[in-house]
Amino acid sequence: MKALGLTALSVKRGRRKAFGAAFGIAAALIAGQAAAEGKIRIAQQFGISYLILDVVRDQKLIEKHGKEAGVDIEVEWASISGATAMNEALLANNLDIVSAGVPPALTMWDRTKGDVKLVAALGSLPNYLITTNPNVRTLKDLSEKDRIAVPAAGVGFQSRTLQIEAAKLFGADNFQKLDQISISLPHPDATAALIAGGTEVNSHFSSAPFYYQALQGNKAVHKVISSYEILGGPATFNVLYTSTAFHDQNPKTYAAFYAALREAANWINTNKQGAAETFIRQQGSKLSPKLVLDIINDPENDFTIIPQNTFVYAAELHKLGVLKRGAGSWKDYFFPEAHGENGS
Repeated sequence: MKALGLTALSVKRGRRKAFGAAFGIAAALIAGQAAAEGKIRIAQQFGISYLILDVVRDQKLIEKHGKEAGVDIEVEWASISGATAMNEALLANNLDIVSAGVPPALTMWDRTKGDVKLVAALGSLPNYLITTNPNVRTLKDLSEKDRIAVPAAGVGFQSRTLQIEAAKLFGADNFQKLDQISISLPHPDATAALIAGGTEVNSHFSSAPFYYQALQGNKAVHKVISSYEILGGPATFNVLYTSTAFHDQNPKTYAAFYAALREAANWINTNKQGAAETFIRQQGSKLSPKLVLDIINDPENDFTIIPQNTFVYAAELHKLGVLKRGAGSWKDYFFPEAHGENGS
């Protein structure tokens, strides 16, 4: 755990530099290039929040809906960790569809001036801020001695969510207050640190299945706040997004992809045992089948493609200056195919 001394500020600067370089080199590619109709390159990250994509892949639903529309679709899948890598690959035209949390996706929409938009939600699943510090019951109880592990300090889903709450608690000028005690650490490593105890990391803004494991693995771990509490109710965690060029130049392929997502979401909600087995098979997961099924059955977790409370991010991050572009509604940054859903 020696690498935990990395400061939030250095992580933040490094990620901004990496994103800026990729954006400067490749932004012009967004409007001008796209894969040919009948081919789609998709990247997903790891974890149960990507279950919809696991089902799409397992059942070959894109290929199925393509054939129904008279198109043989070649589907390429990639596994990538982190929104920065996703965004760089999309800008470089190495991928057609990428996935990440709502804030990183909105950052792409913002910085490409709308040339990148969101395709669909991948489900509403909460993140929990958990800690082993018995004195921390609210965010105000955190001190300079605490360390919050997040996947991407300062810029990722978890940090942006904390920034929204910090602005409420400490004032807009101090919205980055909790970034000062945040460090970048992958979810598995942060979970291991909390279960073991005795490390620099004593807090973790955690997604499923990791907060389930931490709460079960160490009795000292307790929940402080969830993303649902911060956002005012159930809210989309991860989303899919792509370029306007790919959307506009590949209408049949895009339609087949969207239909596949809808079918997968509907199937999960009526075949939860099968969905658990699909997740374990597709991701090679070592989690117990019981835990996976418990997570899918948890009423807080909704595997839906309908956007929920995404506009909270768009509005609040615009107020804080994180996003330069303002949105009138969630439909401004989602492609039209999603507009028929009862989203927000």
